[in-house]
Amino acid sequence: MSLLLSKPLLFLLTGFPGLENVYPWIAISISLMYFVAICGNGTILAIIQAERSLHKPMYLFLAMLAVTDLCLTATTLPSMLRLFWFNSRAVSFGACATQMFFIHSLSCVESGILLAMAFDRFVAISNPLRYPLILTGSRIAKTGLVMLFRGVLFVLPTPILLRLLRYCRVNTLSHSFCVHQDVMNLACSDRRVNIIYGLFAVLSTFGIDSLLVLLSYVVIVKTVLNIASGEERLRALDTCVSHLCAVLIFYIPLIGLTIVHQFGEHASPLVHILMGFTYVLIPPMLNPIVYSVKITQIRQRILKRLQSRTALCAC
Repeated sequence: MSLLLSKPLLFLLTGFPGLENVYPWIAISISLMYFVAICGNGTILAIIQAERSLHKPMYLFLAMLAVTDLCLTATTLPSMLRLFWFNSRAVSFGACATQMFFIHSLSCVESGILLAMAFDRFVAISNPLRYPLILTGSRIAKTGLVMLFRGVLFVLPTPILLRLLRYCRVNTLSHSFCVHQDVMNLACSDRRVNIIYGLFAVLSTFGIDSLLVLLSYVVIVKTVLNIASGEERLRALDTCVSHLCAVLIFYIPLIGLTIVHQFGEHASPLVHILMGFTYVLIPPMLNPIVYSVKITQIRQRILKRLQSRTALCAC
């Protein structure tokens, strides 16, 4: 019997090997993280939708970020919970390719939104008088559509290219979900086309986005340093803190996961597993917390809603 398959019938997801006896506790912890991500991003969306005073560029981009994080959460939640609640590891090639497509395309969309948010801060600080004229509602909507189209366009070839590979009978993945490089590493046939296209897609999206975000902040810092008042400098920089945190929360796990896949062949499986969890769980969970804490308008409206509900319960 051949040791190669045109495509495997099933992939096996990896949880925490050797810790199967504590999977219920791991499942509870992961479920709580998903709960925080869903409630946090849902609350951000509800507040921005309900408060007309928040229908401004900064908050509309934040709403896009929340929608993207909710979609990413919905993409990984089924396989994660199925694995840790029921120890069900098997996933078909089609389901794996579909999950991989959504994970990578949504990550690409999130990277683009973070870039748009950096441009928003750049315009707000460097040209505040023209800010509402430059970032109109229609331009913001078009930006969101362009980022969505870009994510689909660049990621769509990857599952098709993976389907063309021939795979060994070893079909155990390194994570509790499917990502391109993890699936590609299981192939026994020539992967050069996949590697070249994957590198091209990463550099054309995440690479360019990160460089433009960095360039935006270089210009922002130069603009802020030209402000005479020290208090106004701090106020201007304070409007960027939440976005900077979101950028770091997104890019640090992404870079870490890429490094682990590229150079961590001999690293402990636990490193792969933990980096994978960080990549898909931490940004959706922490983004709404950061924005709720740092943005006064969001925080005040959350507290106002909590106080009104507490008053209703007391009655």
